[in-house]
Amino acid sequence: MIFQKEPVITIDGASGTGKGTVSQVLASRLGWKFLDSGALYRVLALAAQKHGVVLDNEKALKVLGEHLDVQFIAQESEISKIILEGEDVTDVIRTEKIGNAASIVAALPAVRASLLSRQRAFRDVPGLVADGRDMGTVVFPDAELKIFLIASPEERALRRYNQLKERGISVTLSDLIKELRERDRRDQERAVAPLKPAEDAVRIDTDHLSVEQVVERILFEIKQKKAFPATSFPITIEFVEMGIAE
Repeated sequence: MIFQKEPVITIDGASGTGKGTVSQVLASRLGWKFLDSGALYRVLALAAQKHGVVLDNEKALKVLGEHLDVQFIAQESEISKIILEGEDVTDVIRTEKIGNAASIVAALPAVRASLLSRQRAFRDVPGLVADGRDMGTVVFPDAELKIFLIASPEERALRRYNQLKERGISVTLSDLIKELRERDRRDQERAVAPLKPAEDAVRIDTDHLSVEQVVERILFEIKQKKAFPATSFPITIEFVEMGIAE
C-alpha cells in the first residue's frame, strides 16, 4: 500500500518580506496547519538568554533545542500565542534583539539539526503552510509548491518600523535597514541551510503588493500547479472568492 504524505506549501524569504502574515492568511484561507519556523529559533534564542547560555555554545544550544518546552496555541487573531516554559513570550520574541540572536543560533549546524524533526512534525492533515528561510530547500524539499518572497531592504525596514511604532517601540529607519542587511548577509552566507530560493521556487516581489495580492498570486500558482490532492482543500470555492476562477 502506498501512503501519500500531506501536501505542503513552503513560503521562504528574508525578514520583512511579509512571509509570516502571508503564510498565516493563506493557511487560514485553505484551512491548513501553519508552521512559523522562525519562531522556533526566536524561542530558542530567548531560552538561551533565560538560562545563561552564550550564543556560540553550540553543544549547549543543541541540548536546549532538543528539550525546548514550547507550545504554539492557535488564536482567532492572526498571531498564535507562544508559551515558553509556562510563560507567554508571544511579544518578547518579536523584538529586534531576539531576532538578531535567533539569526546567530540558526547558523549553527547542530542547532538546526536539533529542530529539524520538530519542524517536520507539523506536517499534518489536511496540509501545511510552512514559513521560514529554508523550508523549501531543507525542511520540506518535496513540497508541492515553493514560494520565495522578495522585497527591498528599505521597504522591509519601513514595514518593521510601522509594526514597532504601533507597539510603542522607538526605533529609527536607518538602524532597521542596517540590521536587516546584516541579518541578510549572515543568513545568506551561513554554511548550513543558507537563505536562498529553491531551484523550483516561484519568486514574488512584494515591494508594491498588499498581503491580499500576494495571497491571490499564490492561490493562482496552486491552481496552475495541479499537484495537490483534490480533497486537500476546496480550490474551486477559494478561487471563486478571489475572483480568479476559470
